[in-house]
Amino acid sequence: QVQLVESGGGLVQAGGSLRLSCAASVRTFTIYHMGWFRQAPGKEREFVARVTWSGGLTYYTDSVKGRFTISRDNAKNTVSLQMNSLKPEDTAVYYCAAGVVGDGNIKDWDYWGQGTQVTVSS
Repeated sequence: QVQLVESGGGLVQAGGSLRLSCAASVRTFTIYHMGWFRQAPGKEREFVARVTWSGGLTYYTDSVKGRFTISRDNAKNTVSLQMNSLKPEDTAVYYCAAGVVGDGNIKDWDYWGQGTQVTVSS
């Protein structure tokens, strides 16, 4: 069983930055790829970014490339999402996820956090 707890959400003006963190309670953190997803009101949950178990490879959805950076610390069982140049359309609940397969398909993720709200004002 894996428990994921997100933190770091909040309200920020457009152009600002936020850093989301996710702490994983698991014995073998490194068997999981880690990812961030988001869900805006009235929309489906969508992929934002993912990082492989070693931290060696990262992937992003096109709309956040160059603005968001995902990273993980395997010694601390944490994954982070640094979000810069935020836009109003980034407003959503952001979810941390862990998956053995952990690719861009939402169905391939095994565990989810409760989510943290990010609101970007214009």
